[in-house]
Amino acid sequence: MQEAIAKAAALVEAHQYIRSFRGRVVVVKMGGSFMDEPADLARVVGDICFMAAVGMRPIIVHGGGKAISSAMKQAGLEAQFVQGRRYTDEPTLAIAEYVLVNQINKQIRDLIQSDGHRAMGLHSLGSCAVFAKRMFLGGENGRKIDIGYVGEVDWVNADLLGAVIETGVIPVIAPIARDPAGGKLNVNADSVAGHVAAAVKADKLVLISDTHGIRTDPRKDDLATHLTKGQIEKLIDTGVINEGMLPKVEAAVTALEAAVTKVHIIDGRIPHSLLLEIYTAKGIGTEIVLG
Repeated sequence: MQEAIAKAAALVEAHQYIRSFRGRVVVVKMGGSFMDEPADLARVVGDICFMAAVGMRPIIVHGGGKAISSAMKQAGLEAQFVQGRRYTDEPTLAIAEYVLVNQINKQIRDLIQSDGHRAMGLHSLGSCAVFAKRMFLGGENGRKIDIGYVGEVDWVNADLLGAVIETGVIPVIAPIARDPAGGKLNVNADSVAGHVAAAVKADKLVLISDTHGIRTDPRKDDLATHLTKGQIEKLIDTGVINEGMLPKVEAAVTALEAAVTKVHIIDGRIPHSLLLEIYTAKGIGTEIVLG
C-alpha cells in the first residue's frame, strides 16, 4: 500500500511539470560509459520516449568516443592526441563515422522504434543537420596547429529539426558534420548539443554522461545542484572545472547565451535520472542558468 501511495504522489508531483513542459523542445546529449551498458542505454532512451509520449519534443545528440577508441584498437590504430584533442586522420574519421552512424545511431533509433515511437537519424550518411568548419588549435607565436578532420560547429539546420519534431519524430544526431565543400568532420558531441539547443531555442539542454554533475571542490564530494554562468566561469578560472567537464560547460554557455532556459548535467547510470531531473522539484544533478 505504501509503495502504491508513493507512486501516486510522484505522479501528482510530475503532473504540473508535464503540463508546463508540454510542447517544449529539449535537447538530450548522451555520452560516457553508461552507453556501453545496454540496460542503462535502453532505460535512458525509454525515458526520452516517455517525454515524447507526454508531449515534449526531444532531440537526441549522441557521442561514442569509447566505442571509437575500441574500434580503432581492433583495427590496429593508435589514438593520438594534441592538446587533449583526438587527432583525426582519414582512417580515424572513417572508423568514427562507421561507429557513430552505423552502430550507435542505429542502436538508439532501434530502441526508440521498439518503444512505439518514430526516430530519424540525422548524420553524414543521410540528411545532415549540423555543418562545421575545420578546427585549428593555437600554438606558439600565433601558429595554427592542424588536428586533422576535426570541426567546430558553423551552422545548424534548425528548420529541418523543427520540421522533424513537428511531425512527432525524434531526431537522433550523430556528431559527424558536413563542411562547406561537402566533406566530413568529426565534432565534439557536447559542442554539437550546445549549438543544436541554441539553434532550435530549446527550453532545456540535458547532458547525460557518467558523472553526477559539477563538483565545486575537487577535494570533497561536494556536488553543486545549482550554478550560474558566472559561477561556472570562476570554477574554470580556478581550475576546478577542467578536462572532460570543460566541453560540457562550454556547451552549456553556448545554449544559455542563446536563450535556452536551463542546462542540466546528470548521471545516466542512475535509474530514471532524466525524468527525476525534469519532472521533480529537487532534481538529481547540476542545473546551470544564465545568472
